[in-house]
Amino acid sequence: MHGRHAHHRHPKRRQNMDAAAHPIPDRHGQNLFSTDRELPGLLGLYLPEDLRRHMHPHFERLGALAGGRLDELAGIADRNPPELEHRNRTGQDVQRIVKHPAYVEMERLALSEFGLGAMSHREETLGWKGRMPAIVKYVLTFLFVQAEFGLCCPVSMTDSLTRTLRKFGSPELMKRYLPQLTSLDFDELAQGAMFMTEQAAGSDIAATATTARPGEQPGQFLLSGDKWFCSNPDAGFAMVLARIEGAPEGMKGVSLFLLPRHLQDGSLNRYRIVRLKDKLGTRSMASGEIRLEGASAWLVGEAGRGFVQMADMVNNSRLSNGVRAAGLMRRAVAEAEFIASERRAFGRSLQDMPLMRRQLDKLRVPAEQARTMVFQTARALGRSDAGEEGAYALLRILTPLIKFRACRDARKVTGDAMEVRGGCGYIEEWSDPRLVRDAHLGSIWEGTSNIVALDVIRAVKREGSLPVLQAHVEGLLEDMPSVAPAFVLALRAAMARACALAETAAREGGDVLARQAASALYHCTSAAAMAWEAAATGSADRLRWAQLALQHRVLPRDPLSPDVMPADWSSARREPSTTAA
Repeated sequence: MHGRHAHHRHPKRRQNMDAAAHPIPDRHGQNLFSTDRELPGLLGLYLPEDLRRHMHPHFERLGALAGGRLDELAGIADRNPPELEHRNRTGQDVQRIVKHPAYVEMERLALSEFGLGAMSHREETLGWKGRMPAIVKYVLTFLFVQAEFGLCCPVSMTDSLTRTLRKFGSPELMKRYLPQLTSLDFDELAQGAMFMTEQAAGSDIAATATTARPGEQPGQFLLSGDKWFCSNPDAGFAMVLARIEGAPEGMKGVSLFLLPRHLQDGSLNRYRIVRLKDKLGTRSMASGEIRLEGASAWLVGEAGRGFVQMADMVNNSRLSNGVRAAGLMRRAVAEAEFIASERRAFGRSLQDMPLMRRQLDKLRVPAEQARTMVFQTARALGRSDAGEEGAYALLRILTPLIKFRACRDARKVTGDAMEVRGGCGYIEEWSDPRLVRDAHLGSIWEGTSNIVALDVIRAVKREGSLPVLQAHVEGLLEDMPSVAPAFVLALRAAMARACALAETAAREGGDVLARQAASALYHCTSAAAMAWEAAATGSADRLRWAQLALQHRVLPRDPLSPDVMPADWSSARREPSTTAA
């Protein structure tokens, strides 16, 4: 009797004891922020100290949610995808997407409590007075996406749509619609989407066939046509590309429009969600096909410049794709590390076995490269928005770099990390299959790998981004006195060769080298930045990962010889740096 009462009195303690004794390790319930050993040092490097201190409890709270309740909600929503309801029970044509309560609860957390969609457009969020730096938003997203990926797409589109509206929209449009997009009241806030893709157009925006004819009011147009792939199709607002009647063929005839879901009288706008997509991943979030039937929309910016204006929204979304890929990889690596530390086989801990140590490093290197590039690109975004000279050109090349390489790396890292869990990793009760399924999205949406690699080369050709990137990397290399001179020289030489390859790719007929050049620039930039971070934070692991990134992902290697790190890469002869940029 006494024993039974004791069991009921401490159910959590008993559960943890049982879990500790169980041969299959389960990380559920860990705080994904406080267990991340590298993140505190990076936050101290990239955030002002007063902001870092202010945000610390918010990071802690989201880390706890991501490792517990949010992870549970994500699993439930993944198993219960949204459904499209065309009519209500009385036969009224009131289309709506029915979302599982678990997904709605995640929406409330992301958009209302943490303000991820509105944070960059408000003067106060989470108790911080003034505009929040983009790095804070991306750190929160990095934590959130480790539990839930699908919802982060609507969050990103809401943020990007608001940015584009503020940048190009008329004062009248902003006055009318901006309050809904920046509200944190869950019952009032609006979400965003972008409807670009058409069956015949795909990435070729010049082939857009959707038409726009003038409406009764100034700036109003009526849109007609089919959009083939529209995520978050019931969002309050969508940015839509269409061709105004009489506009020229090609890119110059495409304009950008803001499409509200509801008209000013409260009725549904004249477009239909034809069906929802049955997707491999991001199953929690609805994606559908849209038929525009004279839908009322408002011209954004200048007619005929729709692609240029939408490109700003797409680039912002591409950076978010890179952030999400980094978050997925971090979750996959952390799960693998936990299993290797807790699981024993053949009388030994897995993490003590040489092959497992090597396997874990092969997972960590691309994951940490992506994390570094998140911070580097977010910092460039802040500087660009502030009008700093050269910052836009740097942002313009870093964004497609992280979108191209990090998203591709996430597919492999999540798959290889699943193997560490063994047979359980293939079972849908665990997070591994969902991470693998979701990871494949990043290389497809907002531009496939070929398209984004070519965009890297476009930044080289049109924006003069290459010398700016090379100067940025050189600045990092000059600020790491504690790093071995031989390794710094190796980084500098590799970056020079990567830039030469990119120049070759930018010349006529060199497009075939775009992917190779983009990978080279990404690996060299991230390795240099990781070494700089290591010098500033004192992280020996980070320096080793930077060395492994250069050795294994850039420099030539003999596949028939054992791997040996150059001895002079570890022989620093200078005093450690006492400053951090």
